[in-house]
Amino acid sequence: MQTLITNIRQLVLTEETARTTPLKGLELANLPVVENAFLLIENQRIVDFGEMSRCPLRADKTMDATGRFVLPAWCDSHTHLVFASSREEEWVNRLKGMSYEEIANRGGGILNSANRLQETPEELLFDQALERLEEVRKSGTGLIEIKSGYGLTVESELKMLRVIRRLKESSDVEIKASFLGAHSVPMAFRNGNRAGYISLIIKEMLPRIADEELADYVDVFCEKLAFSVAEMEEILEAAAKFGLRPKVHVNQFNCMGGITAAIRHGAISVDHLEVVDDTDIEALRNGNTIATLLPSAPFFLQDHIPPARRLIDANIAVVLASDFNPGTSPSGRMPFVVSLACIMMKMLPEEAIQAATLNGAFALEAASDFGSIARGKFANLIITKPMPSLAYLPYAFGSDLVEMVLIKGQ
Repeated sequence: MQTLITNIRQLVLTEETARTTPLKGLELANLPVVENAFLLIENQRIVDFGEMSRCPLRADKTMDATGRFVLPAWCDSHTHLVFASSREEEWVNRLKGMSYEEIANRGGGILNSANRLQETPEELLFDQALERLEEVRKSGTGLIEIKSGYGLTVESELKMLRVIRRLKESSDVEIKASFLGAHSVPMAFRNGNRAGYISLIIKEMLPRIADEELADYVDVFCEKLAFSVAEMEEILEAAAKFGLRPKVHVNQFNCMGGITAAIRHGAISVDHLEVVDDTDIEALRNGNTIATLLPSAPFFLQDHIPPARRLIDANIAVVLASDFNPGTSPSGRMPFVVSLACIMMKMLPEEAIQAATLNGAFALEAASDFGSIARGKFANLIITKPMPSLAYLPYAFGSDLVEMVLIKGQ
């Protein structure tokens, strides 16, 4: 079965030879495109593309994209899409002046989500998550990472990861799973027994997760209100024995040395980075770890804005992701993330688009199949509505400009 898309106004992020490393520095603004283009799909994958002057004469199905832009689907490398319920009451409390930390210390935040998830049957969790996954698919996401971390007990963490496995089996969206048992210390372990919870993660959760092959990665929330650098390292060392590489939360609120430690443990990415210091920048510049920025979280919290320009100028690979979660980023709409990156972090549209697609695929070790328009890659595509320019996509942040999404050619 062949599908031919013709008369594409602009085919965006094309690669004659697929990259093997993420984009850095000046490369991020160099967005390769083909004007007045065609694209040919066969058996779920891109088999050819180029200028209309050499377009094939026929295919089993033809789609006319006159006036439209075609981009690779978004690669959202940081989400918490599986959760039991929303937390708008905490948002109202923040509007009244309470801080994120104050809410967390009162049993809100992550602990609130954990209590609700522990009480929610797996079937209901799956139905809710599948609905959210379909929502983000419609806005153009074709590759996504989903974390556990709202369980905080052995059975509830396993329940979350089993839901993610069912999502993998039920959706055409490509999914990677991260184990985030170290998201917060449960109340029962906070009075002098933090080590007891870390032991539970290492001795009970990790072996069972590995036995059922439920996770692709391990994550730790390294922050003053969560886990210390030493605690993170202990968990990462244990996870490494089960073949789980790190993708970790660091520097959302504080610089604690977590970035340097994560790099030392071979982290694929360090995520958040709302605050960074010179030591962090130097460590990232000299390593291969990707910096994943989540602009919708500080937008929602009205907190520090990630220093995207500083990271890009330091020749560090930068990724954009949604951080979709019920507490600090209740949206998985990647077009809005791209707009925020331009508006708040002063990224150019070309930089933001590549950070949300090809670099996002690298952050999930999936760039050989996703993230760009290249022969042999899956046909995960966004077809826009007619637009005056590519920059109009992040510029018109309140408009739904995604007309059609193809995942693996469908």
